[in-house]
Amino acid sequence: MNLLLYAVTVLIWGTTWIAIKWQLGAVPPPVSIAWRFWIAALLLFALLRIMRRPIWPPRGAWRYLAAQGLALFCLNFLCFYYAEQIVPSGLVAVVFSTAPLLNSINGRLFMGRPLQPSAIAGALLGLVGIVCLFVQQMAGHLGDHTAWLGLGIAFLGTLCFSAGNLLSSRMQSMGLHPFATNSWAMLIGAAVLTLGSLFAGYSFAVEPSVRYLGALAYLAVFGSVIGFTAYLMLVGRMGPERAAYCTVLFPIVALAASTLFEGYRWSALAVVGLLLVLAGNLVAFDLTRRIFVRRRPA
Repeated sequence: MNLLLYAVTVLIWGTTWIAIKWQLGAVPPPVSIAWRFWIAALLLFALLRIMRRPIWPPRGAWRYLAAQGLALFCLNFLCFYYAEQIVPSGLVAVVFSTAPLLNSINGRLFMGRPLQPSAIAGALLGLVGIVCLFVQQMAGHLGDHTAWLGLGIAFLGTLCFSAGNLLSSRMQSMGLHPFATNSWAMLIGAAVLTLGSLFAGYSFAVEPSVRYLGALAYLAVFGSVIGFTAYLMLVGRMGPERAAYCTVLFPIVALAASTLFEGYRWSALAVVGLLLVLAGNLVAFDLTRRIFVRRRPA
């Protein structure tokens, strides 16, 4: 089950970067994100009703829901939408790949979780691999102060993502399913974005193009309803440290899509980076030790 959830998360979220790029343009980012989570929240509430699951969370969960809605379904996406307006999405993906390390550190600082050496070692291997994959893009922006601002915004978004992970883990330890918590947290995030957009004077008209509306539908249904539910189920089953290692693989899927649709060219260094990312997966999940134990003669 964990492997299925992991694969679904990586494949879906690895392709949402392109959909986000397709939404940038005439519609302000807060409006696009608000539409995305209004649709996703309504779909989740409908699914809860169909499955006859409890909808109302206990009183003690509301503070966590409000914090998760603000961090994971509002500030997180605002940061990444604005960061992608400043720097290439590949650089944003590099920053986002620090999520496993941030989850390990924040889990230790705020929740008393023990640091998992295998998860940290795997994340470091994966980050080195990601740097190898995007080293050409990075080299062109080292002296660009605007690019560093964009990377700083992306890092703030990753911190918000990490905070949302820990909040979800806390609520799942209370016996709450991600279906229910995501519904309310997305609703809260959408409401905050809507109020902010109205205060800023933004129009809520969407771009009437197949590209924009297709991206919105994909991000709402697959990226939000399916992707976030699968990922946060992983957080509850595996812990935020190992679950967040998915983020290291997202750029690999994004590169595969870029190879098909944008003519991305692989280099020898990029291949080395891919191998390092795969090795990081093996280390992060202790797969090398498990394979060795299984093959060792009795």
